[in-house]
Amino acid sequence: MKKSILAIFLWLLSSYFLLAQNKKPNVLIILTDDLGYHDVSYYDNKDLSTPNIDQLRRDGMRFDYFYSNSPVCAPTRASLMSGRYPDFVGVPGLIRYNKENNWGYLNPSTILLPKVLKKAGYHTAHIGKWNLGLESPNLPNEKGFDFFHGWLEDMMEDYWTHLRHGINFMRLNDQKIEPVGHATDLFTQWSVDYIQKQAQSKQPFFLYLAYNAPHFPVQPPKEWLDKVLKKNPGMNEKRAKLVALIEHLDDGIGQVVDALKKSGQYENTIIVFTSDNGGHLPDLANNGPIRDGKQSMYEGGLRVPTVISWPNKITKGSNSTHVNLSMDIYPTILELVGASFSHKIEGRSFANTLLNMGNEQIERPIYFTRREGGIQYGGKAYHAIRLGDWKLLQNSPFLPYELYNLKNDPLEKSNLVESNPEMTKKLNNLLMTFIQEGGRVPWQKPLN
Repeated sequence: MKKSILAIFLWLLSSYFLLAQNKKPNVLIILTDDLGYHDVSYYDNKDLSTPNIDQLRRDGMRFDYFYSNSPVCAPTRASLMSGRYPDFVGVPGLIRYNKENNWGYLNPSTILLPKVLKKAGYHTAHIGKWNLGLESPNLPNEKGFDFFHGWLEDMMEDYWTHLRHGINFMRLNDQKIEPVGHATDLFTQWSVDYIQKQAQSKQPFFLYLAYNAPHFPVQPPKEWLDKVLKKNPGMNEKRAKLVALIEHLDDGIGQVVDALKKSGQYENTIIVFTSDNGGHLPDLANNGPIRDGKQSMYEGGLRVPTVISWPNKITKGSNSTHVNLSMDIYPTILELVGASFSHKIEGRSFANTLLNMGNEQIERPIYFTRREGGIQYGGKAYHAIRLGDWKLLQNSPFLPYELYNLKNDPLEKSNLVESNPEMTKKLNNLLMTFIQEGGRVPWQKPLN
């Protein structure tokens, strides 16, 4: 009798592990807000420490030429979730509560990543910053997320009070909530709670964790700032605050990853770590040697730190110098988990790169856009396009185009627009086709 019970137990145990091995991978996308290209210590940045992000890098693949789709947040988030260029889905600029300063409206027909993953059997959750719509039909639960616990607007004016224009945009699904604590800690704890709960389910999960940090206002908890100042006496106080906010963020990421490990889900979880745009230079962000920062079409506004890990499949400590961008994550994830789709996107899967199966890397133009108001931008859009080593950009709607060869001039110091009119014309003609395509999609909500 005892032998029979033991045999049944061993059979159940082996069946459990077999099911675990055959289970589709979980997917965790960690999107930071305004994290500078070199504001991670895996790039040997000596004035800050990001051990948990560095561990993801050691456990996965580092991308050195990964671009956000825009130098500001909402357009990049639209591309990440849709696999499309941001203005092709109606989000060329920031979606804001203030209608007079709103520059985007997500086309309600856009099919977002969670909707496709949901059809493939995933439980889908978004925790943190949304910034793709403040009302129906563009709320997270209406766009494919089973669960939403986070922030609807573009930015918080205070990490502790969680308000914008004096309005509370914190939600649990469709219910207004008033949580107490630093926003980074809240998003971290909510993610840990979700991961622990999903560990009890046979259903794979997709968690989109979008932190507000380290977006301004730069408000680290006091104990984190004290640690930075103790470790780096004499550091510029503004820089110290940003470093503290980033190190606090890194600690939160560590807690989330630790929840995966403790629940036995880490080895079979695809983790994407990236940023929505380059670092904000007025806050003393570090974008490395590349030019400029957030809001800019130079490399510093668009290149972002990116790591993807999946211990079961991706070679640990590997690197990629292939050019990819935010919208490519959409088809890549779907290919990795075996989910199919038939609608049109512009993103291109780089799953072969991740799995070390080769990648043709056929040359393609990649296009960047941003629309903004105020005197500096006047409600107009400005753009950049890269094809191979060449990049044509306009860094303001009121400035002339500039041309750079990124292979010979990675710091964008030598403008070749006058000395190479042929390439300028070629890229300009390509750019016009993208602008025309984007122009077919309204970026304001239609009047009722």
